[in-house]
Amino acid sequence: MLNLNRDVVVVGAGPSGLTAARELKKAGLTVAVLEARDRVGGRTWTGTVDGAMLEIGGQWVSPDQTVLLELLDELGLQTYPRYREGESMYIGADGVPVRYAGDSFPVDPDTQAEMDKLTALLDGLAADIGATEPWAHPKARELDTISFHHWLRQHSSNEEACNNIGLFIAGGMLTKPAHAFSALQAVLMAASAGSFTHLTDEDFILDRRVVGGMQQVSLLLAQELGDDVVLNSPVRTINWEPDAEGHRVKVASDGATVNARFVIMAVPPNLYSRVSFNPPLPRRQHQMHQHQSLGLVIKVHAVYSRPFWRNSGLSGTCFGAGSLVQEVYDNTNFGDTRGTLVGFVSDEKADAVFELGADGRKRAILESIAGFLGAEALEPEVYYESDWGSEEWTRGAYASSYDLGGLHRYGKDQHAPVGPIYWSSSDLAAEGYQHVDGAIRMGRQTAARILEEARVAVPAGA
Repeated sequence: MLNLNRDVVVVGAGPSGLTAARELKKAGLTVAVLEARDRVGGRTWTGTVDGAMLEIGGQWVSPDQTVLLELLDELGLQTYPRYREGESMYIGADGVPVRYAGDSFPVDPDTQAEMDKLTALLDGLAADIGATEPWAHPKARELDTISFHHWLRQHSSNEEACNNIGLFIAGGMLTKPAHAFSALQAVLMAASAGSFTHLTDEDFILDRRVVGGMQQVSLLLAQELGDDVVLNSPVRTINWEPDAEGHRVKVASDGATVNARFVIMAVPPNLYSRVSFNPPLPRRQHQMHQHQSLGLVIKVHAVYSRPFWRNSGLSGTCFGAGSLVQEVYDNTNFGDTRGTLVGFVSDEKADAVFELGADGRKRAILESIAGFLGAEALEPEVYYESDWGSEEWTRGAYASSYDLGGLHRYGKDQHAPVGPIYWSSSDLAAEGYQHVDGAIRMGRQTAARILEEARVAVPAGA
């Protein structure tokens, strides 16, 4: 058992916690990072399964994620574009697969007009409300007390249009049914990416990948921190009290006890309750955390001897709001001769297939992918399901969101420190919400706040 004395202890060795620790250490403070898992990276995890490199966790880089792009450059990591040549596939309400080219789904003119109308409404709201303080907007309560499902149907009677628009946020981002989160939460998701249009453009939001995998960001940051990162150390208690210099904190984990001045909780809000705080967190925090939860998604990886869909003039990009696998993309690794598809089964659809045994689930998922791309999809060489909902130190994906009414009610307090305890994760980001970019932004912002509190000069660029 290690007994450490540090200025700051960080709970969680994902991109946010490691970024905060790095910034604080550069500014001259001492740090310790305690991680429950046996690895760094949090919700980014590049693994090898049956000889295939798979991005088990987060992987995408988009043009608006400028902070992530800058860090990748600084760390010497290269990116490459997602394969997107050829036609895409769409399965609409009639269940018939259709090939199409361009940005628009091959729907009838009335459905397209309704989709365009809903997109324009959401783009307008995202621009007006923004990602920084959506809870402060005059329309916040109105939009936060209606589900996204019902808001869509309030503005359109075209069910296929509503389902298609809902797909981009419900299944594609928040991984919850559209009736389980508010229109305001949907607007925040859109604003955090620059616009709702960006979310509907897979060539934007799913633009590039990191050569060698996204987890390298955390691995390289942890390498810089060296022995200041302690793995296999879930934090159990945080005790604190004021003293002459501000606060005195004692953080106890399975692998270390750290005496410090400040604590950063760099884990998703659904894990805050895994720690016992003494004194207890204020009522406001207890209530707020109970209104935040992660969604559920199965990220499916299927590796084939060759990218067979390309020979048919297909990009591997597939959409079907009513399909079991609602999204499919070509996820072939850089320089690999094999072909990899990644698909996503979200929220209630994931619930349904988890009731099946492993073989039945695999069969149902591959049959859904084959519905887009043909029978060759049924026989991958490697098949793997990323199930973050069963991972003890995550318990869902991709990030937390509020239930109905929670965002406007609690959002203004989600960053508020409690004594020496600060909060930092992609779940709390404005720009880059839910993404590695947002995690890095939050890590830098949290470090800057602690440096200001500690009366240490903030380094340039922090």
